[in-house]
Amino acid sequence: MKSKHPYTHPITLYRQRIKEEGIVVFDDVRGLPTDSEPFVSPDYVICIGQRGRIDLMYDDIPDYSERHTVGVIFPNHALATVNKTDDYLATLIMVDASVLDDPMLQIIKQLRYRYEPHPCVKLDRHEYKMIMNVVEGMQETSRIDIADRRMLMVRQLEFLLRFLSYYRSRKMDESLAEKRVSTRFQNDLAKHFRQHRDVGFYADKACLTAKHFSTVVRKETGRSATHWIHTRVVAEAKMLLHIRRDLTVQAIADMLGFDEQATFSRYFRRETGMSPTEFRERE
Repeated sequence: MKSKHPYTHPITLYRQRIKEEGIVVFDDVRGLPTDSEPFVSPDYVICIGQRGRIDLMYDDIPDYSERHTVGVIFPNHALATVNKTDDYLATLIMVDASVLDDPMLQIIKQLRYRYEPHPCVKLDRHEYKMIMNVVEGMQETSRIDIADRRMLMVRQLEFLLRFLSYYRSRKMDESLAEKRVSTRFQNDLAKHFRQHRDVGFYADKACLTAKHFSTVVRKETGRSATHWIHTRVVAEAKMLLHIRRDLTVQAIADMLGFDEQATFSRYFRRETGMSPTEFRERE
């Protein structure tokens, strides 16, 4: 017997709300918007499994969501339902793509190389509870009619992602991950990006020629080593310009290892299309 009230997926129902509010949390989501064809989201999606199970194809890779799993899915990846239990429910955090430019969410871009190949991680009860505490805070914030609501939602999302990244790093098979040149590169980059922006330095750390190193990184991540270096430096610069307004542009240039403010400004303009001062004033 069919229900008198057919289920309408919240992504379909509230697309305009996601665009207007930037970050929206949906409870009791029963699956993908369509079971008959792949779903490709223009938004950033965090899926937290609450009960039941859904088996998926993530692009061409089998994956799943069940109780206590958290999936981080970047825009424009294809998801297709393979099988789903009738009791499957999830919480979705939908993030409009425009929000990813917020300086406090540069963590998303920095960790993209980890999440895109393997979007889901299974949490234990304590980890799941910690994540849901943040989600409940976001839901409470969404109900408050204040001017700073979007900013508060961004801060809470950043907090959630830092929790999740910590939990995920403990669970990944480090023995396999360390065999990937790109993983070692990202670890080295996190330690040395303030002092070293040349590919050759990181190639030497991997005991490879710069040419071979660049080829392997592009093959494993889809992006060049130079791209990841620039992304990391610019992400840090944006965050400092945004939250450390007590620092001059010269002081930030010094923190990032640039000999002169002018050199930093040229670098920043080349990568973003604006000067550090213009970026700060825009914020």
